[in-house]
Amino acid sequence: MEDLFSVRGRVALVTGASSGLGRHMAEFLARAGAKVVLAARRLEVVEELASKFAADARDDGASLGVHLDLADPGTVPSAFDRIEQAFGRPPQILVNNAGIIHFAKFLDHDDETISRIFDTNLKGSFAVAREASRRMAGVKEGSIINVASTAGLRTPGFLSAYAVSKAGLIQLTQVMALELAHHNIRVNTLCPGNFVTGMHQVMADNNVDDAIIKRIPQRRFGRPDDLDGALLLLASDAGRYMTGSVVKVDGGQTLSWL
Repeated sequence: MEDLFSVRGRVALVTGASSGLGRHMAEFLARAGAKVVLAARRLEVVEELASKFAADARDDGASLGVHLDLADPGTVPSAFDRIEQAFGRPPQILVNNAGIIHFAKFLDHDDETISRIFDTNLKGSFAVAREASRRMAGVKEGSIINVASTAGLRTPGFLSAYAVSKAGLIQLTQVMALELAHHNIRVNTLCPGNFVTGMHQVMADNNVDDAIIKRIPQRRFGRPDDLDGALLLLASDAGRYMTGSVVKVDGGQTLSWL
């Protein structure tokens, strides 16, 4: 059973790894024995985290911090070059997690905000997934986990640009899964619901916490470690026959009509 869910020794790239769920997922994979690459705009932060995770990891754990700005597609190939220089191969696992959120009425979304959200959440994630896929195709191996949101599956108020960007990422997953299966690359979507992170603070600042909790059957927000099981399933051989799947981790929120 342990071998089935093992990611030990595999190179795993996590984007948006400087904070929030990205940081947690990178740390979890490092503790599980993966060689983790933490990618984010703030290089000094992910380099410091990489050193810490490597010291705390199982066995001969190794971690690396790389600069990656999803709003600047030019940083994508150089980040993958750095990974191959360090580990002698492209990543076997990509957790395509980086994203930003904006809480506002539809009528109040300005062009700059819309472009910033789409450039990061969809266009940037597309660029990272494409680069990973090209390199994974060369070695005929890979698991890509696009981290979307249950906002892309339902109709949330005050999150129009964010919800549309995440819905697009879910559709991208389906297309990638279809086209990349013959390269032995699996592509799945992980859809967290409302989790206690920096992004969640946006909701708290707008005083909608109580209303959201009432719509979650488990009556609580998610904790970062609530994602661990689903992440490991999709990253490991335990999910070897899963591709194009949308895995919700939301306490039942998308089921609720309350």
